[in-house]
Amino acid sequence: MSLWLAARPLVLASKSAARRALLEAAGIPVEIVPASIDERAIEARAGLDDAETVAALLAREKARVVGAKHPGRLVLGADQTLALGERRFSKASDRAGARDQLAALRGKTHSLHSAVAVVRNGAVVFEHIDAAHLTMRAFSDGFLEAYLDAAGEAAMASVGGYQLEGLGIQLFERVEGDHFTVLGLPLSPLLGWLRHSGQLAK
Repeated sequence: MSLWLAARPLVLASKSAARRALLEAAGIPVEIVPASIDERAIEARAGLDDAETVAALLAREKARVVGAKHPGRLVLGADQTLALGERRFSKASDRAGARDQLAALRGKTHSLHSAVAVVRNGAVVFEHIDAAHLTMRAFSDGFLEAYLDAAGEAAMASVGGYQLEGLGIQLFERVEGDHFTVLGLPLSPLLGWLRHSGQLAK
């Protein structure tokens, strides 16, 4: 007997390999349909500055855009924002940008806000947001360059220039919060809703 009870897989409106791996490891079959949205334009139109609210908005928008093309399906959108005090970060476009972000975060505590939204037929049927707080150690400039050499393109693949499940763990001295939230998907609340709504075995 499968733990997944729905007739069709969950549609994941993301190309994130980490989110796909988390869902599949938890026994949830997924169909990948990345959302094509202009995140910065959506943020600008909404006039939002709060990192938590931005993450929730983008998760909903990703799910809605993909959901419009998949009527009747459960579509999951997710987003993660990084904030250092009032300053929000986006993915760096090149090594220099990743270096600047890591230098700004070095020796300080920042927050990751991870949001998830599930949409069916245009309606948001579930959403949740959680935060984790991460403290980077005061690493040397030499370590920073060595890290960027070793991480390569991965330093531009995530906001903040790191993946905690890989080499990025070497940047930190303390991590406070749910492991799945750090990875970009509040998984336990999502699983609870999927069980409650009859998609997963109880």
